Amino acid sequence: MSEVPNIIALGFGASLVAALGTGFGSLGVFFIRRLSPRLEDGLLSLAAGIMLAASVFSLLLPAIEFAEQQFRSREIGAIIVAAGILAGAAGLFLVHRSLPHEHFLIGREGPVTEKLSRIWLFVIAITLHNFPEGMAVGVGFAGGDISNGVTLTAGIGLQNIPEGMAVAVSLLSVGYTRATAFLVGALTGLVEPVGGLMGSLAVSVAGPLVPFSLSFAAGAMLFIISDEIIPETHRGGFENLATFSLLIGFCGMMLLDTLLG
Repeated sequence: MSEVPNIIALGFGASLVAALGTGFGSLGVFFIRRLSPRLEDGLLSLAAGIMLAASVFSLLLPAIEFAEQQFRSREIGAIIVAAGILAGAAGLFLVHRSLPHEHFLIGREGPVTEKLSRIWLFVIAITLHNFPEGMAVGVGFAGGDISNGVTLTAGIGLQNIPEGMAVAVSLLSVGYTRATAFLVGALTGLVEPVGGLMGSLAVSVAGPLVPFSLSFAAGAMLFIISDEIIPETHRGGFENLATFSLLIGFCGMMLLDTLLG
């Protein structure tokens, strides 16, 4: 029973460490006035590549392994993992449809509202990105797999740096002060420990949910990559740069997983 609180503490603490990457990246707003569209697309795509590799190597592959061990069937394990992916994507899709939010290029999404200021719409959008990342770190320690959790923490923390910088500088470019842009970028990263706590609680309290929880987190991150990041980084004429930046991020996370795993 002592392993349960350990996993919960590890998941929460690790997701808090990963969230610091967002704050560190947001510090860039004090040194950079604006990012060129080319550099912004490259940074966000690099982050997307890291997320994509983390989803595959640190979430989906362990999920399949856990499922096969639990159900003693490769086919049933694959079905459970596929269901988790679709559930994670569908869950985030429903949240996106329910909450008003705004992206820098795509614009406003969700219900129409005049009651929320633009900055709060940005905050909601950034939070929707960060929560699944924190949840992924939390479930990464499932079964007491410390090396997998550490790899996820490192990967998510690294991808938070360019993401935090891009968000803070973008807020500066639409009229907010450097201090406000930094605070918004840094504080929205704090939703990751909430996701980490929920993820680690799920896999600690309900062991049979481990494969589903891992694949659920992966599905949520895959939804963000496909529905948000790729469309935003392919609108400014830098599609090739965005594609290769994503591949570089993917390969970097793959190497990190190999070295730390």
